[in-house]
Amino acid sequence: MHAEQFAEEFPVVTADSNALEAARTMAEHRLPGIVVTDASGQPYAVLPASQVVRFIVPTYVQDDPSLAGVIDESWADKAAERLANKSVRDVLPEHLEDIPFANADDTIIEVAALMARLRSPLIAVVKDGKLLGMITASRLLSAAVKR
Repeated sequence: MHAEQFAEEFPVVTADSNALEAARTMAEHRLPGIVVTDASGQPYAVLPASQVVRFIVPTYVQDDPSLAGVIDESWADKAAERLANKSVRDVLPEHLEDIPFANADDTIIEVAALMARLRSPLIAVVKDGKLLGMITASRLLSAAVKR
């Protein structure tokens, strides 16, 4: 099977989109991440939900998780506000070396290898420069363990 056969429609955002709205889209649709396109609609990056979580949790709590126990719920309720005035570009991982996309005719094992190498929960599928859809890690696993 080829990537084109596994690609699903998926919400996309641009690098200039509001980060809080992107996070809401991920939460509403229970997405592991969201594809970020450039101004021409080409896949630019994948913003993993885990990266958004890292952005809203203060660095000092990430460095010392025991501090999380002393933060009250009112702070937790306001954590997402850190995203309100940020763009998606502001919360993207700093080290974007490879753009996670596969060609429509790539095999599923090629997609799996790319996903594993880039540690990305999503892989964009493109054909003739056009975004066809996304392949999620869970969809790929479902195909791999199907009997």
